[in-house]
Amino acid sequence: MNTLVVCSGGLDSVSLAYKVAAGHKLAGLLSFDYGQRHSKELGFAALCAERLSVPHRIIDIREIGSGLSGSALTDNVDVPDGHYAEDTMKVTVVPNRNAILLAIAFGFAAARGADTVATAVHGGDHFIYPDCRPAFTEAFQMMQDRALDGYANIRLYAPYVNLTKADIVEDGARHGTPFAETWSCYKGGERHCGRCGTCVERREAFHLSGHPDPTDYEDADFWLDALRRRSV
Repeated sequence: MNTLVVCSGGLDSVSLAYKVAAGHKLAGLLSFDYGQRHSKELGFAALCAERLSVPHRIIDIREIGSGLSGSALTDNVDVPDGHYAEDTMKVTVVPNRNAILLAIAFGFAAARGADTVATAVHGGDHFIYPDCRPAFTEAFQMMQDRALDGYANIRLYAPYVNLTKADIVEDGARHGTPFAETWSCYKGGERHCGRCGTCVERREAFHLSGHPDPTDYEDADFWLDALRRRSV
């Protein structure tokens, strides 16, 4: 496979980039600036590309992102604390985000001779994000088969779609992913907050996988309280 990886700079997509680089031809990384408040993640995507010695391109779709209003990731809305399984985390949904990003990525792949687009959607996102579920990835592949019929045959590679975040940490460690050089926190501060859904999920994943967590959190123990609330 000659694979273009959609890479945000987060733990999942950077782990995927290292996985692809270990087993396939990595054509490059494609990132998107959609006006996300945690846009510092893009610097970590650039660092990943530098480490893997592959091309990296950041696509500016901030004008599109400004129209996808109502999300805590793009608007002046507080990012809630707590585990992803809590209903409050639905405010972090950016409507149709993955469909938009992947459609652009498929176009880039077709124009540049890549035969695969890789995305790091995973099972832990299924509860909150409809465009991270297997039904979405399967339907998106069918749509792209029609959209590119007779021009290109691009496959969607989503190896984590039925795996947990802990599984991704395990896979990332197997392929030498530098976890300290990834960014997850939705609040976009100087340090990972340790309290938002993605920080809680990240902290729990390292715990469950048994791998040491190199992340510098402002509140390293909040995830335990979130876990207790979820189990009540």
